[in-house]
Amino acid sequence: MFRGHVYRTLDTKGRLILPPEFREIVLSQDEAGRIMLTNLDGCVVGYTYPKWLELEQSFNEINLLNRRLRDFQRFFISGAKEVVMDSQGRILVPPHLRKYAKLNREVVLAGVGHKFEIWDQERFEMQISKVEEDFDSLIDDLYQNGYELKI
Repeated sequence: MFRGHVYRTLDTKGRLILPPEFREIVLSQDEAGRIMLTNLDGCVVGYTYPKWLELEQSFNEINLLNRRLRDFQRFFISGAKEVVMDSQGRILVPPHLRKYAKLNREVVLAGVGHKFEIWDQERFEMQISKVEEDFDSLIDDLYQNGYELKI
C-alpha cells in the first residue's frame, strides 16, 4: 500500500523522483516499472499497472446508458497515460496532466492506499487544511454511512 507523503520538485522536463518505498511497490507489481497516471480530484493519480488493469476492467460493469457515467469514463480513461519508471526512479508526468493538476515545480506525492497522488504543494496543503477544519463532520458522515474506523 502507498502511504505517507513527501515533498518533491519537478525538473524542467516534468520528471519526478518517486520515493524508495513507492518504487519498491511499483517494481514488486511490474518488473518493467510501468505506472498509469490519470486525472482525478484536481491532482494526478498514479496506479500500479496491475491495479490499473483491474480498475479499467471495472468500467465494463457500469451502466454506460447513464450519461454521467460515460462522461466520467471519458474523463478518467482518456486522461490516462502509461509511464515507465527509469533506473533513477523517475517518472515523466505528461504535459496534459501537469496542466490539469496545475503542477508547478514544488509538488507533494501522497500515498493513499492502492494509489498515489501528485499534488501542487500549495493545493495539497489547502486540501489538508480543509479536511482538518471539517474532521469531526467527516467522521460523522463516515459513521452515518455505515463505515466504522477503528482509530
